[in-house]
Amino acid sequence: MNDPVPPAEALRVRLASLLDGLPPRQATQAVERLIANYRGATPTDAPILRDRADVAAYAAYRMPATFEAVRSALDAFADAVPDWTPGSHTDIGGGTGAATWAVTAVWPDPRPVTVLDWAEPALALGREIAKANPALDKASWRRAKIGTTLALDAADLVTVSYVLNELAASDRTALVDAAATAAQAVVIVEAGTPDGYARIIEARDRLIAAGFRIAAPCPHSAACPIVPGEDWCHFSARVSRSSLHRRVKGGSLAYEDEKFAYVAATRRSVTPAPSRVVRRPQIRKGQVLLDLCETEERLTRRTITKRHGDLYKAARDADWGDAWPPAER
Repeated sequence: MNDPVPPAEALRVRLASLLDGLPPRQATQAVERLIANYRGATPTDAPILRDRADVAAYAAYRMPATFEAVRSALDAFADAVPDWTPGSHTDIGGGTGAATWAVTAVWPDPRPVTVLDWAEPALALGREIAKANPALDKASWRRAKIGTTLALDAADLVTVSYVLNELAASDRTALVDAAATAAQAVVIVEAGTPDGYARIIEARDRLIAAGFRIAAPCPHSAACPIVPGEDWCHFSARVSRSSLHRRVKGGSLAYEDEKFAYVAATRRSVTPAPSRVVRRPQIRKGQVLLDLCETEERLTRRTITKRHGDLYKAARDADWGDAWPPAER
């Protein structure tokens, strides 16, 4: 019996096949137009993703980055609730379903999945792509207006990725409140910009007020110690670049780094990281500088030197977004 193909590889292969028969110039132009117009548009009766060509190009371009960002957030969440597996999943504004693939990468067992989005072409293509992932056999793809009228069925896990920026403030509030009412766990991912971080903090505050505990990235459920306007919390996920990525952005690197902000919260008991590396570690001769968010609700820079022995070795291997100190294996 052949081993199952990992979701990341299955998704990569499936997305590459989407562009077969679509002229490279048409795909590039579609992505450039959609990048310029898609983010920041409130859903209307005329979705920006208009047809299969639009959706295929946009999915091939954006799904890998969304997948890696959401998977990174879910990995951190899973570390904080190691004995929990979601029995059901709803993805709000999920489009072609990148977050559903990320969930199956972290928790491989099949489960009932519902993807809600306003763009019917995106849902149709997501349904088609999902045939390559056996864990999504039970997925339901439903057209729904994402806003104040959104009604959600109960689900163990609700994900919301790169959606809040597309909504008016009242719709953002309604979405987060609906997710908090319906779910046992909520994971929200936004772009790793100051504005994206501000939306995450707004959602984080509402989830805490609704009785949720923060599982990641924060090591606590108290107020964020970052002073608004002075800095912002975000992380980075490495994404393999396709030929379409290279055509659109130029350059020849085989990868790019997706910057994202997130919050993962649950009504269950959590064991969050003792502290979190919130900047890329600075490796210098004989020492490593780590910028940490700590359980004492503060930001701190720690210097780890060779005198710290094994901890120094761990610091040299630490990455942006990792828990610190690393868990013993």
